[in-house]
Amino acid sequence: MIEARHLRVLRAVARTGSFSAAARELGCTQPAVSQQMKALEQSAGTPLLIRTGREMRLTQAGEALVRHATGILAGLTAAEEEVAAIAGLRAGRVRLVSFPSGSSTLVPTALAAMRAAHPGTRVSLVEAEPPRSIEMLRNGDCEIALAFRYPDVRGADPAADAEWDDLVVRPVLVDRLVGLVPETHPLAGAGTACFTDLAGDPWIAGCPRCRRHLVEVCEGAGFTPRIDFATDDYPAVIGLVGAGLGVAVLPELALESVRAKGVRTVAMEPCVQREVVALTLPDLAQVPAVEAMLGRLAGAVSR
Repeated sequence: MIEARHLRVLRAVARTGSFSAAARELGCTQPAVSQQMKALEQSAGTPLLIRTGREMRLTQAGEALVRHATGILAGLTAAEEEVAAIAGLRAGRVRLVSFPSGSSTLVPTALAAMRAAHPGTRVSLVEAEPPRSIEMLRNGDCEIALAFRYPDVRGADPAADAEWDDLVVRPVLVDRLVGLVPETHPLAGAGTACFTDLAGDPWIAGCPRCRRHLVEVCEGAGFTPRIDFATDDYPAVIGLVGAGLGVAVLPELALESVRAKGVRTVAMEPCVQREVVALTLPDLAQVPAVEAMLGRLAGAVSR
């Protein structure tokens, strides 16, 4: 019989590449990992790992088992949580991962509403940008991922359209991008600006996904932006613009919790928006605590 704890160990070994690294990730000893892997191979009736010196590779059977492990463990978690909630043993637990501007704006409102309605539900929060947050969801490291994506500007990336196909998607809001210029910039008093109006300016870019989208939009407008600085920290972007070091575009959500000192905002043409959603796995969407938290995130928009 294949046990869930053995599947978790196999997944950790596959992800980290060694027994010792898996042991560190799982918070146990290397011999314990080795013993559980031996027990799993005995249950499976076939080798799951090939050990070549310090390297460790999955056999074909191991690859198949890892491929199914996420769904199996998610289903098991869903069953445990739903049964516990129905039986009245506990209200549930939700692990939430969010991108930073969502953590400072949408998440506090959603958590306050969740605590008021379900005080026994435990909700934890860590931060990660997509696609890392979506990877964490699929790996079983969280129950909900608050994430975003931009429209495919070039229209030639099937993977972008299929990114969420296997997930439950709860729309949260459509977040418009606005331009940021120093208060001494010629366009500081303008109500709107085209991307081409800023073609000659140095740019400050955000996270890798935002950076890639910025380049695509600018190239679609006929120029390649000169990116002098790049940072995942939105206050840093605003600070760099305020110091006169360049221009930027940021989602409106990113500006709500930051004091934009020394900068002016302009509406950008063409209008560019990103889609903000709460994501979970189909099995987890049936868990009462997860469903309740999805609802609170969807209702956290005040604008």
